[in-house]
Amino acid sequence: MSSVFPNPLSSPRLLLRRLQSGDDTALCSYRSLPEVARYQGWESFGPDDTARLIESQSHSEPGVPGTWFQLAIVERATESMVGDCGLHCRQDDLRQMEVGITLAPSHQGLGYATEALGCLLDFVFGTLGKHRISAVTDAENPAAASLFRRLGFRQEAHFVEHRWYKGYWDSEFVFGLLKREWELRSPGGGARVLPHGHR
Repeated sequence: MSSVFPNPLSSPRLLLRRLQSGDDTALCSYRSLPEVARYQGWESFGPDDTARLIESQSHSEPGVPGTWFQLAIVERATESMVGDCGLHCRQDDLRQMEVGITLAPSHQGLGYATEALGCLLDFVFGTLGKHRISAVTDAENPAAASLFRRLGFRQEAHFVEHRWYKGYWDSEFVFGLLKREWELRSPGGGARVLPHGHR
C-alpha cells in the first residue's frame, strides 16, 4: 500500500513532516513545560511519553478512522523542530477531521501556528478532499481561539463547565470550517502568512 503522506508539506518558513527518532529532545522540551501542558490532554510529558508518541506514528497515515496523525513543525531556516500538529480522523465519518497544534513558547508570536495550520488545511481539503474540519480549544485559552478565528473557523459551540479536567470544571469552544469556506477564503490554495508579530 502506498503512503498517503510520502513527502513533507511546505510553506515559506516551515516544513511539516513525519515525526522521527531525532525529534525526541525537541518534542519533550516543549511538551513538558507546564504552560504548554495546561491546555493539552496530558498532565506531564517525559521521555517515555515522547518515545511512545514517535513510535506510534512510525507507520501511521492520515485518514485512518479513529486515529491521530501527528506531524513535526520544522523551521526551515534552522532545521529545528518548533512544534507539532495533528489530524484526527473521525470514527463515524471519514469525510470529517479534527485538527490540533502545539507550538514551543519560544516560537510563538511569529505567525508560525497560522502558517502551519494554513498549510495543513490546504492538504486536508485539497489532497485528502475532506468536507469539514473541527477544532476544540479551552475557553480559557484566548490565543488558541483567536488562531482558529483568524483561519476562518466559525465558533459553533461553547460548552460551559462540561467536564471535570485537571481538578476543575473545564469549559471549551468548538470551531468548524467547511471545504468550500476555505476555498472561498483562499483561491488557488497556498499557506497564508500573517505579518510578523501575529500568531
